[in-house]
Amino acid sequence: MFAMFCRKGVITLQFSWVAARETAQALKTLAQAARGVSASTTDPMAAHAMLDSARDVMEGSAMLIQEAKQALVAPGDAESQQRLAQVAKAVSHSLNNCVNCLPGQKDVDVALKSIGESSKKLLVDSLPPSSKSFQEAQSELNQAAADLNQSAGEVVHATRGQSGELAAASGKFSDDFDEFLDAGIEMAGQAQTKEDQIQVIGNLKNISMASSKLLLAAKSLSVDPGAPNAKNLLAAAARAVTESINQLITLCTQQAPGQKECDNALRELETVKGMLDNPNEPVSDLSYFDCIEGVMENSKVLGESMAGISQNAKTGDLLVFGECVGVASKALCGLTEAAAQAAYLVGISDPNSQAGHQGLVDPIQFARANQAIQMACQNLVDPASSPSQVLSAATIVAKHTSALCNACRIASSKTANPVAKRHFVQSAKEVANSTANLVKTIKALDGDFSEDNRNKCRIATAPLIEAVENLTAFASNPEFVSIPAQISMEGSRAQEPILISAKTMLESSALLIKTARSLAINPKDPPTWSVLAGHSHTVSDSIKSLITSIRDKAPGQRECDYSIDGINRCIRDIEQASLAAVSQNLATRDDISVEALQEQLTSVVQEIGHLIDPIATAARGEAAQLGHKVTQLASYFEPLILAAVGVASKMLDHQQQMTVLDQTKTLAESALQMLYAAKEGGGNPKASHTHDAITEAAQLMKEAVDDIMVTLNEAASEVGMVGGMVDSIAEAMSKLDEGTPPDPKGTFVDYQTTVVKYSKAIAVTAQEMMTKSVTNPEELGGLASQMTNDYGHLALQGRMAAATAEPEEIGFQIRTRVQDLGHGCIFLVQKAGALQICPTDSYTKRELIECARAVTEKVSLVLSALQAGNKGTQACITAASAVSGIIADLDTTIMFATAGTLNAENNESFADHRENILKTAKALVEDTKLLVSGAASSQDKLAQAAQSSATTITQLAEVVKLGAASLGSDDPETQVVLINAIKDVAKALSDLIGATKGAASKPADDPSMYQLKGAAKVMVTNVTSLLKTVKAVEDEATRGTRALEATIECIKQELTVFQSKEIPEKTSSPEESIRMTKGITMATAKAVAAGNSCRQEDVIATANLSRKAVADMLTACKQASYHPDVSEDVRARALRFGTECTLGYLDLLEHVLLILQKPTPELKHPLAAFSKRVAGAVTELIQTAEAMKGTEWVDPEDPTVIAETELLGAAASIEAAAKKLEQLKPRAKPKQADETLDFEEQILEAAKSIAAATSALVKSASAAQRELVAQGKVGAIPANAADDGQWSQGLISAARMVAAATSNLCEAANASVQGHASEEKLISSAKQVAASTAQLLVACKVKADQDSEAMRRLQAAGNAVKRASDNLVRAAQKAAFRKADDDDVVVKTKFVGGIAQIIAAQEEMLKKERELEEARKKLAQIRQQQYKFLPTELREDEG
Repeated sequence: MFAMFCRKGVITLQFSWVAARETAQALKTLAQAARGVSASTTDPMAAHAMLDSARDVMEGSAMLIQEAKQALVAPGDAESQQRLAQVAKAVSHSLNNCVNCLPGQKDVDVALKSIGESSKKLLVDSLPPSSKSFQEAQSELNQAAADLNQSAGEVVHATRGQSGELAAASGKFSDDFDEFLDAGIEMAGQAQTKEDQIQVIGNLKNISMASSKLLLAAKSLSVDPGAPNAKNLLAAAARAVTESINQLITLCTQQAPGQKECDNALRELETVKGMLDNPNEPVSDLSYFDCIEGVMENSKVLGESMAGISQNAKTGDLLVFGECVGVASKALCGLTEAAAQAAYLVGISDPNSQAGHQGLVDPIQFARANQAIQMACQNLVDPASSPSQVLSAATIVAKHTSALCNACRIASSKTANPVAKRHFVQSAKEVANSTANLVKTIKALDGDFSEDNRNKCRIATAPLIEAVENLTAFASNPEFVSIPAQISMEGSRAQEPILISAKTMLESSALLIKTARSLAINPKDPPTWSVLAGHSHTVSDSIKSLITSIRDKAPGQRECDYSIDGINRCIRDIEQASLAAVSQNLATRDDISVEALQEQLTSVVQEIGHLIDPIATAARGEAAQLGHKVTQLASYFEPLILAAVGVASKMLDHQQQMTVLDQTKTLAESALQMLYAAKEGGGNPKASHTHDAITEAAQLMKEAVDDIMVTLNEAASEVGMVGGMVDSIAEAMSKLDEGTPPDPKGTFVDYQTTVVKYSKAIAVTAQEMMTKSVTNPEELGGLASQMTNDYGHLALQGRMAAATAEPEEIGFQIRTRVQDLGHGCIFLVQKAGALQICPTDSYTKRELIECARAVTEKVSLVLSALQAGNKGTQACITAASAVSGIIADLDTTIMFATAGTLNAENNESFADHRENILKTAKALVEDTKLLVSGAASSQDKLAQAAQSSATTITQLAEVVKLGAASLGSDDPETQVVLINAIKDVAKALSDLIGATKGAASKPADDPSMYQLKGAAKVMVTNVTSLLKTVKAVEDEATRGTRALEATIECIKQELTVFQSKEIPEKTSSPEESIRMTKGITMATAKAVAAGNSCRQEDVIATANLSRKAVADMLTACKQASYHPDVSEDVRARALRFGTECTLGYLDLLEHVLLILQKPTPELKHPLAAFSKRVAGAVTELIQTAEAMKGTEWVDPEDPTVIAETELLGAAASIEAAAKKLEQLKPRAKPKQADETLDFEEQILEAAKSIAAATSALVKSASAAQRELVAQGKVGAIPANAADDGQWSQGLISAARMVAAATSNLCEAANASVQGHASEEKLISSAKQVAASTAQLLVACKVKADQDSEAMRRLQAAGNAVKRASDNLVRAAQKAAFRKADDDDVVVKTKFVGGIAQIIAAQEEMLKKERELEEARKKLAQIRQQQYKFLPTELREDEG
């Protein structure tokens, strides 16, 4: 590696220095190890050889470092580079010699040399004829193959023991290989054709190469047992030996059907058995539930194939028998792989285990590809290879080199090491180039199998083999390898049932296949059939046990059960605490502060919230992670309960205690539901029926976490503890520094708009905190909580804005400034908490104000960073905000104009402003063109166009307002026409700016570009309409026509918005929709009248009214139809009839416009038909609105409903007045009006409500009277018309009495407050209100239906008024009693004066008693006079 770094010209000195230092350290370690080996060796010759070879390594390394130093001094010197390469090769050779001196290594080398010598037997041109029979040769070959396969297993096993074991195993392997080679050559001699003989010899050569690689891998592992992937390479080499032996046996034993399949199956089972020894690495990519499915499928296949083995052995159909054995072998291998993978997943799913780490590359893949390519190249250059073998070898080479190049490409994209990245790319290029050269020579060879072409092919294979070997060596670097899992003792115990069942299955299956092999030769052996049945039964039982074990040991199930038990215990604890809190016996924790408890609870709840999504993900498809996550979740609930109970015990407010405990219990219950759902899902991605329940449980748990966090923040803010808020802000800041954010669903413009909104909200909150710090410090907690929530949203959107910003520097700037803003928010929230603890601390107030100013400044920095990221879109946002303000200002101007108060400041005429309006409008058209073109140009140009258009529309609105004012307030309709025209332009510009912002930097075929073109077209249309209106505004003959044209265009644009799929931001009630249809009805009548009169004034009024009526109707209709309670069917009907109504009204206006151009009776005649069409659509719209309301529908125009509403409003006003009156103190002298201003305002509001109630009551009484007359229950003419009684007009008279009484009540209350009347007058007035309301209800009962809805509503409203009046009476009586108690009586001290004082008091008392008696008599006379006019029913009721 050191030499490689020094040869690379682009490598810095730092890498060379590091490599040199590591080389020196390694040499030091080598020297110590060499001395240790020499000291422990009994053979003196071996000890001297070890020290000599180590000394050679040291000397060569010193020369290597010296040459590397020279190469670094002169990096371009070819001669120094060549010397460096030679020295490095010499060091490598010395290292190999040193390794070969280790104990046991010579024996391996001897074995390798023996294999090489034996393999020379295969190089002879012709083989001697065999002297044995085919059966004898086949039997010897099978026995030799079994011995060699067993020896290969012993070599693998010996690498785990002492060096002497490896020496013995390698010697035995060498001997067995020699015997196997002789048996193979003997079998080759039995071949009938030359081609068959060549194939046998070729397979023997492959076995020779695989055997040599096995010994080399064993030698390497024995030298360095901890080398990464060494075990995997050894296992791969052993498997290659087995596979090559199987290939030879298959080739040589084709004349003995059934036997070869049995032998192959046994070897395969022996090979896969190693998977079950220590499954700490993944065998495949299968998930746990895929393993279960694999076991089920393979067990089914195995059962069928075992039945086939038995059946065909009986019948002697050995061909089918062999096929069944092969199928059984594959099924057993699949079962073993699935069991090993399942055991691995069970092991790593234990909470105490640690999963392995996937490496950058798979060294086994590289080693297999290297071996396959070398064997294929050997076949290519073999003179005996046939054309078909050459093509097959070429295909193998192409396949594996392509796989290697792809692996290099993926590895280079994953690694962050620049050296490794460059080396992978360069190696892939070398492999690809050498492969291309080899393919050219193969094509030439395929065309002409000459010796020259074979020689060229041989030469071309050398660079490919070298490139592949170098790449394989580099891929074996420990930096790139996988890290095996660390499985705990509990995990290993959980694996055991699966592993035992799988091993039993393999052992019994091997015995079954051996028995079946003997039965295939001799099927008439009853004892053997009995043995076969026993093995078959054992295999079946072991598979059943395996399936049961895998199902029972599903990852996460045991942990879910433990976690469920733990959370159930926590729920019982919180229930006990709740019971104690209810009985006021909750013990207070004195060992910790409330702030510390609050922080603990907040921290635990946040951690629980962070685990929700990982648990849901694991439950849906990551079974191996489920146990870890649920165990982690359950561990948080015990501290959660302790902290929650502690916080509740510190709270003084009982309601707050119960809220915290209940929400904690809710969180625990939702977590319990989540665990049940997770256990049911189990991490099975195919159990889709459980996924909805998991998602729902996760959502409920999130809501529970949010609820308790809101409660904690509010509770913390009330006492000045803001630790939870600070943690929330800090957590939001930390997410800004996380890795790559999720794939953005929007553009930078979308995120920019949202960030601007939340930034401005934070700035507004900071300003409010500055104000509240002086006036109401107790409100700072709520503002701090609001700022915390806003910053959380800002950080989330800011992260996405930074990710989508271009260039990256802008994104970094946005992220940095959002984090700075977070620090400012933390300081401000902390100061708010400190000020709440001590509201009078002026120093803290100053600090808070400074922090608020700092937050405001940092908000401006965030906005400037956003603007730098996309100046154009930011300017569009600012311009859109300015235009919105202009539209609102124009609405206000329309109100002034409609009221007739829009006047010019000077004696100006419209002509003075016309040219200025036209000039500014033309400038706006130019700005519009720049704005549209700016969407496809740079951000600077877009920003300039947006700013210019906003400035121009502001100027245009001002000059148009001046022009409208110059028309004079005596012509308000024309003023409104002109202002509506500029308002249309402003609305179109707002839409255009929004479309431009959305289309910025988008391709020409993007849908937003089409939307931009449509908005530009509307803008041009509206500006043209404004110009026409300006030119026609002084022409009395045409300005009405022009106004009508503008209105028609405006209504069409409103209809387009109405028909769009955009959902309105808010919803309204069906009653609102019905109220808006009244405007359509009025506007229709005006339009028909204008069409008939053809007067320009009427047309202008119609145009203004139509514009507002249709816009209001469409808005209310769409908002009502998108109410959550409205069904899809009703919504579709509402939208359809809203459209039909608008289209019908447009047709009416267009016909009126036609009449204005040619006023003839024939054209005026269809006006009625047009109006009927509109009326029909309005009727349908009203019916649809009624359907929206359902059975609870009430007519908003019903006088009874109005009476009910107004009576309830009056009742509320009287209630408020009563509460205020209770707080008043008796007055020693009249108070000033300004001291009771709040109460006066309430009295005025009550008076207004009562007046409205009076009007509605009169209407309701009139309607009820008409209904009674229509039913014949009451005569049309009063029976006693001459009498002046309150019952002469039935309900109307009663309603008037209520109105008069409530009016007197208001006057008395106001006078009482001002000191002009006594509380007694107020009490009397209130009693009269109650009495007159009761009389109204009695009057209704006389003739009306007692069970009618109107009667029930009126009864409820009357009862509310009566209760309010009673409360007012009680309040006034309390005030009177307090006055009596507080009156100071000055008693004269002298005797005579005291007697005189007593006499005067008695005189006043007697006088008052006499007045009281007279007043009672007068009241009785009044009632007697009124009583004689009562109907019989009322007299009975009175009685």
